[in-house]
Amino acid sequence: MTTLLVIAKQPLPGRVKTRLTPPFTPAEAASLAEAALADTLDTAVAVPADRHVLVLDGEPGPWLPPGFVVVPQVPGGLDVRLAAAFAACAGPALLIGMDTPQVTPEHLAPALCWDRHDAWFGPAVDGGFWALGLAVPDPALLLGVPMSRRDTGTVQHERLRAAGLRIGGLPVLRDVDTAQDARRVAARTPGTRFAALHAALTAAAAGASA
Repeated sequence: MTTLLVIAKQPLPGRVKTRLTPPFTPAEAASLAEAALADTLDTAVAVPADRHVLVLDGEPGPWLPPGFVVVPQVPGGLDVRLAAAFAACAGPALLIGMDTPQVTPEHLAPALCWDRHDAWFGPAVDGGFWALGLAVPDPALLLGVPMSRRDTGTVQHERLRAAGLRIGGLPVLRDVDTAQDARRVAARTPGTRFAALHAALTAAAAGASA
């Protein structure tokens, strides 16, 4: 039974996407985070996993589509929270975050196959990772990995390699952390909620400064 995990924060002003401020206000940054989360969840629920689980810091809102089990994140650093999410899975699990609204079912589909791989790894442009899949979700593979650093992905990948796992590669994607990231991701995904909202916010800002 394969589980698709999405780890996320409730999109509240001042709690999410603070590096988008400025140029966006805290409320606008939160709305962009909500759009990214909604796009991500819609993609995730379209992937034919056996279970779809949202591992949430906060409370669910109208952005949550049907088909998800919602579980709270545990306290602690990100490595602890990711490890706990995997520990709650009885079989293979694939975890993604809320920072890549450009993700598609086609990006994720390979990671539902475990015939030739024990792990799947999706590197991010910023040096982290946007996806991690484990055939046997061992929390020890994540605990102690330094998070939110330029070498996070390298360290995590080496942890998998050192454990002797056969690692499958997923495409490199860009996390939305900065305004430049937001602009680039929106430009590449014109059909998403995220892109539509980004266009509306930037047009409004341009109009106000004209």
